[in-house]
Amino acid sequence: MGHIGHLVAGERVAGASGRTGPVYDPALGERIGEVALADAREVARAVAAARAALPAWAATPPIRRARIMFAFKDLIERHMDELARFVTTEHGKTFDDAKGSITRGLEVVEFACGIPQLLKGEFSAEVGAGVDLTSFRQPVGVCVGITPFNFPAMIPLWMFPLALACGNSFVLKPSEKDPSCPLRLAELAHEAGVPPGVLNVVNGDKAAVDALLTHPDVAAVSFVGATKTAEHIYTTACAHAKRCQALGGAKNHMVVMPDADLEQATDALVGAGYGSAGERCMAVSVAVAVGDAVGDALVDRLAPRVRQLKIGPGTDPEVEMGPLVTAEHRDKVKGYVDLGVAEGAKLVVDGRDFQMQGYDNGYFIGGCLFDEVTPEMRIYHEEIFGPVLSVVRVPDYDTAVKLVNDHEYGNGTAIFTRDGDAARTFTQEVQVGMVGVNVPIPVPVAYHAFGGWKRSLFGDHHVHGMEGVRFYTRQKAVSARWPTGIRAGSEFAMPLVR
Repeated sequence: MGHIGHLVAGERVAGASGRTGPVYDPALGERIGEVALADAREVARAVAAARAALPAWAATPPIRRARIMFAFKDLIERHMDELARFVTTEHGKTFDDAKGSITRGLEVVEFACGIPQLLKGEFSAEVGAGVDLTSFRQPVGVCVGITPFNFPAMIPLWMFPLALACGNSFVLKPSEKDPSCPLRLAELAHEAGVPPGVLNVVNGDKAAVDALLTHPDVAAVSFVGATKTAEHIYTTACAHAKRCQALGGAKNHMVVMPDADLEQATDALVGAGYGSAGERCMAVSVAVAVGDAVGDALVDRLAPRVRQLKIGPGTDPEVEMGPLVTAEHRDKVKGYVDLGVAEGAKLVVDGRDFQMQGYDNGYFIGGCLFDEVTPEMRIYHEEIFGPVLSVVRVPDYDTAVKLVNDHEYGNGTAIFTRDGDAARTFTQEVQVGMVGVNVPIPVPVAYHAFGGWKRSLFGDHHVHGMEGVRFYTRQKAVSARWPTGIRAGSEFAMPLVR
């Protein structure tokens, strides 16, 4: 794979900071390349390219921008396998999971193809004597996207296609752990017709992020990652007068009621808890069993399923769960399992010692299942971001809702029940941004918005859908009166409709 640089003003550049970071294949545990880490000067060049390209792009008719998005959509579909291989090689996702994540990102590109309709303004005639009022939306300027390692295709696609369709220019700073897919997506966007400078990619670490957050020509910042970092991103961006949406961490609960279909609930917990090795902000990490009978039945069903998970390299089509992204992250997840045992939780399935034959150096861990977890434990409070599911037992529905609402995160949640009244009440009472009813991972489709509550989101706008359009644009209202012989005279008070 070799050296991975940046893309600035439509061209690949090697990077001039002198700093690089390693890129690994998590299944093999081998270094397969290096990525350039941009410094403030390189960030400034990318922002300058975006700034220079902005006026002409903003003036491009929305229908032309939409045609480029249509071409981009076609190129992503044609290069789907290539893009998925990048994700599997550098992140470790199974190939099918990688393709699925790209498809969810592609849905936002499809949504962006409708930008002429999405940017339609409003008009009111005769709001005053001879006065008409028009309101419409315009791009905010140079936008920045800072994206995490767990979805190197999907989350960039949640950001820059819609930002570009709205008429902004963009600088993407993807994760340095798996940079090849975002860079390739940017190349495909240029092949589709995005002009040089409109979309730039700078790879880097905190130095690049801080340079972007403080650059005076950056107007808006979108981020997805851990809550501590999200809060830093949000406060720093706001302190420098930038619009910001920063999506943070999660601890997603799935409430299983006594009347639930337990086979369906078990299937849901296995897929949502261990899919993508738990490295997703919408993973279910807490199963809330309402009543000990439900808890016993769930654990009895879950334990053999977790032990039988098919774990291996993402290139194997039979594999259900791949490795974790780095050795450091694998060790962090193992440390949380150690902590849970020390805290007194019952470790029903222990995956810490899992070894993958033929991949002895890979960053693998087996699925782990805890029972008898309590709200006081750190393994309950903190986001583990790995294949660790905790079962918490509560006596009744009200205690389950209170448990969810008392948690600092409010990203996603679900209830499994046959009772329509319980389901409807839950959706109204729960203090969480995305709710599923017998749906374990309630990620909204592209024409709705994605985002959590509480410490899972900093900022006023969720991602994609009309919320995304509003984030990447600002409204302008124009009141106009043309000479018609009407003389209102000088007005010194607040103008009124007459």
